[in-house]
Amino acid sequence: MKKVPKKQRQSRILRIVNEQNIETQADLVDALMASGMDVTQATVSRDIKELGIVKVMTGEGTQKYVTLSHSGEVAAGRMRRVFSEAVVSVNRSNAFIIMKTLPGMAQGAASALDSMYLDEIMGTLAGDDTIFVATRSDDVAEKLKTKLVSFSKTDSSEVTEG
Repeated sequence: MKKVPKKQRQSRILRIVNEQNIETQADLVDALMASGMDVTQATVSRDIKELGIVKVMTGEGTQKYVTLSHSGEVAAGRMRRVFSEAVVSVNRSNAFIIMKTLPGMAQGAASALDSMYLDEIMGTLAGDDTIFVATRSDDVAEKLKTKLVSFSKTDSSEVTEG
């Protein structure tokens, strides 16, 4: 194993985080070492901060590191709160999830949802108080609906079946 230039190491870190489920810094160190890079946990920790990589909750209740595609959204917890406070209902129609939000909150809630990087989501579209979420199938949509209800403060009585 060899020491590599910072730019090359950080490029590899970004690729690993985007391609694998990395839950801890130790996992990231192991992945880098497996790719032939000699790194320490302290170096990886500094790189994570410099690259703006954050740890977010997955739909399965675990955490993983992700890169942020939206500048300024480094507070994953704040984004999750935006989502939970904004959503008032979650419905499913075939392979789509339709969520109603408080007026003017759909775009913020959709951005928060996008920042969760849920594998079930193909894409989101937000208006003023409505979010459409596309999934691959009816079954995926039903599972996603269950997750979204748990993320929101929506009572199950407000959720309709589709």
